[in-house]
Amino acid sequence: MRSVKALLLAAAIGLIGTTAMADGIDDPARASYYDAFKGKRVAYVPVAMGFDLTEGWAAGLRKYLEPLGIKFEVRDPNWSTDAGAQAITSLIEEKPDVIVVHNPDVQSYAKLLKKAEQAGIYVVQVNMRSSYSTDAFIGADYVGMGEYLGNRLVEKCSPANGGSGKVSITQGVLTAAASAYQMKGIENVLSQHPEIKVVSNQAADWDATKARTIMATALQQNPDLCGAVGFWDVMDVGTASAIKEAGKNVYLITQGGGNQAACDNLEKGLFSEVVVYHVPSQARDMADMIKSLLQNKPKPGETHTTLFTPLTILTKDTMKPGDCWSLDAKG
Repeated sequence: MRSVKALLLAAAIGLIGTTAMADGIDDPARASYYDAFKGKRVAYVPVAMGFDLTEGWAAGLRKYLEPLGIKFEVRDPNWSTDAGAQAITSLIEEKPDVIVVHNPDVQSYAKLLKKAEQAGIYVVQVNMRSSYSTDAFIGADYVGMGEYLGNRLVEKCSPANGGSGKVSITQGVLTAAASAYQMKGIENVLSQHPEIKVVSNQAADWDATKARTIMATALQQNPDLCGAVGFWDVMDVGTASAIKEAGKNVYLITQGGGNQAACDNLEKGLFSEVVVYHVPSQARDMADMIKSLLQNKPKPGETHTTLFTPLTILTKDTMKPGDCWSLDAKG
């Protein structure tokens, strides 16, 4: 009898459980997930708006954060480091929950970013790192990228491979992480290859017109120039124009966030290679990091997370539809 009763009881419990499953059960973590974001504020300070990287990050952050009830706002310094510093100073007083910063160089905002964390604000840096490490950095591994570029210059331009050994480098702003760290990577490689001679290494300050002038001069002085690297595809449109106007065959490697213009310029033969750090993916990574911080609530400044963006190498022969993105798609 006891065995029969036990079996009947088990069957009844099973029936209740099956009925509950049929009616559905609530996700025990769902409410706390959405509650963590209600009424939160995220402020974004780029170097400037109006170009593919910063517009793409902003569009992606809006896409992933605003549906959660997070207020997203942009403070655009329009290429002025002083205005950017003023924007961050104002935000420290206003105390948003998170500040996302695109640093113009490694030093200008360092003290302010520390001050923001001390004020209880999470700080996420994107693609160009400050000398001060904050809660999170999402962006390219520029030292590793520089090593890739150095190796490609050796492969393409070493006299042993039929090249002249002469190469040029067009940097952005010398004190920006994208320039300083990348040069370290290039030097790591070229210091072991004395057969490669850097005949021009100048900063174009992210300006296509300056890049064009720099390359035109380099080609006049070195008509047998074999290879060139530039530190941003938007800037290197000028580099490519100078090469085309001179009628030279220079292997030009550039880099950027993967906007459709990069694929278009590969198709036209203006660029030989583009190293891509995918902007929409970076926006998603930033949003995920922000969501993690707001849910787990570590003390600002106590954790330091780096998420290096996987790099994609595009050439005219290897690129496929969908490899590049459009600003019209908004992240």
